[in-house]
This record gives sequence, structure tokens and C-alpha cells, in this order.
Amino acid sequence: MIDMKVDGGIAVVTLSHGKVNALDIEFCTALAAKFDELRATDASAVVLTGQGGIFSAGVDLKRLSAGGADYVRAFLPALHRLYDTVFFYPKPVIAAINGHAIAGGAVLAACADRRVMAQGVGRIGVTELQVGVPFPALAFEILRFAVPKRFVAEFTLGAATYDTGVALQKSWTDEVVEPYELLVRTMKIVRHYASLSPSAFAQTKAQIRQGVVDRMALNAAATDKAVTAIWTAPETLQRVADYVAKTLNKN
Repeated sequence: MIDMKVDGGIAVVTLSHGKVNALDIEFCTALAAKFDELRATDASAVVLTGQGGIFSAGVDLKRLSAGGADYVRAFLPALHRLYDTVFFYPKPVIAAINGHAIAGGAVLAACADRRVMAQGVGRIGVTELQVGVPFPALAFEILRFAVPKRFVAEFTLGAATYDTGVALQKSWTDEVVEPYELLVRTMKIVRHYASLSPSAFAQTKAQIRQGVVDRMALNAAATDKAVTAIWTAPETLQRVADYVAKTLNKN
């Protein structure tokens, strides 16, 4: 489910869950637990990447569709905990986006301090509205934090994915490199971050993210209540089932 190696004090965490690293309850829980464990180790920073040609395809819609409303009510808190754990992780986190990063997978990449994407091997974007589900409060705030304000409406309401060239132009990613350079470049960046004062880095990172904390305190509970109601509504679950049948089961 999750592979990890330590290279010179840098923890390289590789997502390895099924064919597309889809986010389900168990995977979200395990990845959040891995970051919690890393807090207590000597690892000075984290590189987050995926296996093969996929970073993460986002929420496991097949599992969600099969599980229905009860599964959704258990899944959304697990997804929130994953994003909360990675986004607010005090040490440097760099995403090495090795392939497609879609919907919840794109939000996971956006949790990192910096994103490096392999040229021409995948697309990135948030497609939630294509499926018929709104963004949970923290997922939306992470997206709003990570991308330029002028693109937030386009990315969310347009529900499109972007190739690596456009992703770089629109700041879905900070850098694009050749696939064979992805981990080399990412390790260079993360080693620079890891060389900085850990306490100063953690404090500065917390200050940068304070706006997200403030907005969550103001309206997250009400937002997530409304979001959960929509995700668990019979008409939404039918839309998800239709999307799965049309798009994911077409082969």
C-alpha cells in the first residue's frame, strides 16, 4: 500500500495501492499514519510520489458507489485526516508527480510545499464536479491555498485536467522535468529545504498556512455538513454510479 525508503535522511514515500492509488478509507488512514510516524523520526523531509504512471487517480469511486451513504460518512473524515496530516506536516514535503494526479489525487499533491511533475506522462486537475460531488472544506481550502487565485474558479467549476505544459503555465505544478530527472530534481530541492533550520522552517510553514486554519475555524463545520449531505444524497450516489459505469467500467 505504501513503500518507504530513507535516502540520506530523506523519507521517500511511494504510493503503491492498486493500479491507480485510489483513495479509500484504508489507504487514507495508512498514509496519514505514515506521516504521523515520520514526525517522530529523524527523517528531515519527505518526498511523496507514486508508482508507475500514476500519482493518484483520486477517490475510489467504485468503492464509494458500492458502499453507499454509510461508506461516504466514514470515508470523508478519513480523507480529511489525510489532507490535514500532510498539509500541516511541519517538515518539508515535496511531491514528485510521476503521472496522473486527478481530483483527490491533485489535492494530495497540492498539500506539498512544492510540486515537481514529470513531462508528458500524466494530467492533473480536480474533476469533482464531473462526478457530481462538491469539495470538502479542507480540500477546497488546500486548493485555494496552492494555486493562483485567478485560476480557482476555472479549476473547480471547469472540472478539467491539464497536460504538463498547461499545468506549469497555470501553476498546478512548480516545475516540469523529464521523467528520468524527476526524483533527481526532487531530491535536490528537498535536500535544500532539509538543510534549513527545522524549527524556523516549521514556524514559517505554519505562518504561511495560517489563513487556511482561520477559514476552517470560521466555516468548516457548516461546509462539511452541507457537503456530506450532497455526497450521501440518493441522486448524487446515482450520478456516481452512472459515472463509474460510463467512465471507469467502459472497458
